[in-house]
Amino acid sequence: MGIDGYFGRESVVAGGDVTLHVSTEAPRFRADFFRIGRTVRYAGSTPWFPGGVAPRPPHPDGLPGRSDPSVDWNWPGHAFTLPDTWEPGIYVAFFVTSTDGSFYDPRRLKGPGREYLVVRPREPGARILYKKSSFTRHAYHRTDGASLYEDPVYVPGQGHRVSFRRPGGIDDLSWWDAPFLAWLERNGYRVDCCTDLDLDEDPGLLTAYRLLLSVGHDEYWSARMRTHVESFVDGGGSVAFLSANTCWWRVRVVDGGTAFVADTDHRAGDDYPHLPATDLWWEIAPENALTGVSFRNGGMWPGAWPGDRPRDGFTVQHADHWIFTGTGLRDGDRLGAGTPLIGYECDGAAFVRDGHGIARPTGADGTPVTFAILGIAELSPVHNDFHHLRAGHWNCTGRETDGPRAATMGVHTRGNGTVFTAATTDWPVVTASGADPAVEQVTRNVLDRLST
Repeated sequence: MGIDGYFGRESVVAGGDVTLHVSTEAPRFRADFFRIGRTVRYAGSTPWFPGGVAPRPPHPDGLPGRSDPSVDWNWPGHAFTLPDTWEPGIYVAFFVTSTDGSFYDPRRLKGPGREYLVVRPREPGARILYKKSSFTRHAYHRTDGASLYEDPVYVPGQGHRVSFRRPGGIDDLSWWDAPFLAWLERNGYRVDCCTDLDLDEDPGLLTAYRLLLSVGHDEYWSARMRTHVESFVDGGGSVAFLSANTCWWRVRVVDGGTAFVADTDHRAGDDYPHLPATDLWWEIAPENALTGVSFRNGGMWPGAWPGDRPRDGFTVQHADHWIFTGTGLRDGDRLGAGTPLIGYECDGAAFVRDGHGIARPTGADGTPVTFAILGIAELSPVHNDFHHLRAGHWNCTGRETDGPRAATMGVHTRGNGTVFTAATTDWPVVTASGADPAVEQVTRNVLDRLST
């Protein structure tokens, strides 16, 4: 029988209480939990709870077959206390209605009736904090086809509104997080985990750690998230952005941490996109000041995801930098050649080439003068027309600055800390695949140096 559900909150301290909100035609259900790591390992189950069908809130525009993505779905809740012996990490909950094993395969993470739960430690026990990009996940996931991108709900004067309390699935986790978490454990790296909401709410969350990891597609950031991370770096912490399209839209958390609003590129009458949107980070305070790069100087490959994209990799420069230790790479070599490393979205810095052909940041877009471009992948062709965004080429919208576009991998210092950016969403995917040993070695170099 069909079943779907969500958690009242996506993160909890080991030994804490969680609430499951589930709708099913079955007379009973339970949740089976599996921890994502070197393997997908069974951790435990809830008791059996009584089933029941819960209504889906209709879309405020009366769209047939669409539910409202902006409100708490308010399905009946069932409380469960986590064992305090559970290891920190990200867990997948399979909502099941029988025990015959036919409903799910723990190796198959994608599909209905699955949600993730971040289990945080009672006391920090790692030097690395892994941030699940939960705000971006909520912006994109399409319950009944409605999301921030499909049939969104726009609140005049505020922006688009998205609720965290609705089912959404875990496609993003299965693509980025699960493979990379497995790679981390196989390579001996211990990490604690958190969500964007944890980082937004707790200004002291980072103080026990040396390195923050941003992984995959990390597009939506609140002002408090950014403030907390910048203070962490200024005070001597480090960040590794193994991600792209990073810190592109600003969100404002509302309703006691159960929803956010963001004024994005919405429709106003016949005008789409209606720009400038008020929540573009690069117009408020360019994200380059933190990340070193921006999507406005990068691009995307929007074909069949993950896209039939170029496989040239980054052209290496400054091969004597510690980032490349142990790779055997020389200037002009290609990092990630033969793999889909660049994309499907990537970030860049405005740059010029000096008399020796070395790409150097201009700083005109807010990139710090200390930013060293260590790998560059120029994107061509580039379309500046927003309405060609899905033409199947490397693209930058009309919102972007003029000049050449390139994914620019690099590193810079800020205050007493260090920031590395891989400048591409699929760095963790290629790292985890083992397709390029040099990409793996660069990842180890970053983790080893910045976490100690």
